[in-house]
Amino acid sequence: MEAASAGHELLSFINASPTPFHAVNSIKQKLDKAGFNCLQVNAPKRQAIGQLADIVPGERSMVQNLYSGREVLPHTQCFNYPGIRDREEMEGFDRDLSMAGRAIVKDRDGRFVQKLVKIEQPILRIPTLAVHLDRQETFAFNKETQLFPIAGLVAAELNRQGKGNDTAKAETTTEDSSSPHFNPLKAPSERHHPRVIELIANEIKAAPSEIVDFEMILYDTQKSCVGGLNEELLFSSRLDNLEMSFCSTVGLINSVNSSSALDDEESLRLISLFDHEEIGSNTAQGADSNFLPTIIRRLSVMPGFGDNVEPEVDAYEQSLSKSFLISADMAHSVNPNYAAKYEPDHKPEMNKGTVIKINANARYATNSPGIALVEETARRARVPLQLFVVRNDSSCGSTIGPMLSAALGTRTLDLGNAQLSMHSIRETGGIYDVGYAIKLFESFFVHYTELGGSFNVDQNAPREEQATTI
Repeated sequence: MEAASAGHELLSFINASPTPFHAVNSIKQKLDKAGFNCLQVNAPKRQAIGQLADIVPGERSMVQNLYSGREVLPHTQCFNYPGIRDREEMEGFDRDLSMAGRAIVKDRDGRFVQKLVKIEQPILRIPTLAVHLDRQETFAFNKETQLFPIAGLVAAELNRQGKGNDTAKAETTTEDSSSPHFNPLKAPSERHHPRVIELIANEIKAAPSEIVDFEMILYDTQKSCVGGLNEELLFSSRLDNLEMSFCSTVGLINSVNSSSALDDEESLRLISLFDHEEIGSNTAQGADSNFLPTIIRRLSVMPGFGDNVEPEVDAYEQSLSKSFLISADMAHSVNPNYAAKYEPDHKPEMNKGTVIKINANARYATNSPGIALVEETARRARVPLQLFVVRNDSSCGSTIGPMLSAALGTRTLDLGNAQLSMHSIRETGGIYDVGYAIKLFESFFVHYTELGGSFNVDQNAPREEQATTI
């Protein structure tokens, strides 16, 4: 995929993916088109033998696997309705916002079905206080009282189909629990503005009474676009981390475009897309769950292709020791307005290649053997790389790399494409870095079986080492 066209395709993917639910759905569609088969987590393990497969546990995270190394990627960033925040900072003030997410619908057969929701028109806005009324030098806000979005001006219109508080209270307190219409909770139309329920129902083509519950996330309706004097920049929400999720998926697909791509493959090609990285990953869909170890264990002990081939007892442990994990999360490009915030010799630039991230306090999981492996992978793909080290007097973010490296005991490296304004509702990235990352991931999958053993420095080291003094 040509670099600039890859950037355009990324923007289309982001525009279609305002929530984790939509991102998983968009990737599933891409995998379906590429010939992958969708398997549920509880599918019999024999069903996955020799197939291109993607495994979806909860519609907010997923694993895609084939028969080389491993690559693990996190999260999207969002602001939940009606006030459940996925991250502390929020850049959604004075923006044209709408809602997207999923609704649970009870159909006529009594089945509970998930429906994706994306309301296109702007319906909400979180206004800031005019500067004339607030002279404080730094912008600060109360998360509980100053983050309510404005949806309109006429309360009567919003409640035109609703019931008064007294009526609702009477219904919920006097209804006989033996009634066939008994509901333990108030109906969604009583818990939320009827107009909100109406919008959701219209979007999913269901009756308001069929909606059992929903999870809505606010998103900026301004579309992602290409910018810059030479059209070399990407202006978009959610580059962190949908860009790396997209690049890894396309790299995986490209690695098996040839019908003979897996003929001599001895490794498992796998990527895992996690949710909730920004709030600690300690959820069922997060990287700190047992989801990935469970999937790897099941795949590593699958029976062989011969009739009498049985897996080794320690196949899972052997698999981890032979594997290599890439934690792919966006990196910080040098901001020309704040150049002093960066270590002088490590100022990554957009469109100069994917960034390998290093930290002495193990906030990133990178080490020198990993750098050597990825450098050789990039050399074969003919794509540039950069290095990033944070200043000693500066704080540093982290990724799921150290977490998974510790949990799995697998060799790990942290990298990502450079961007500006990380965690802003409008971020900036480089259009050519998208193509670079896709080629890097494709090369990693294609060449890992050949290269992986060469970079196992513990096994390759001579038995007697002589210390060298520098």
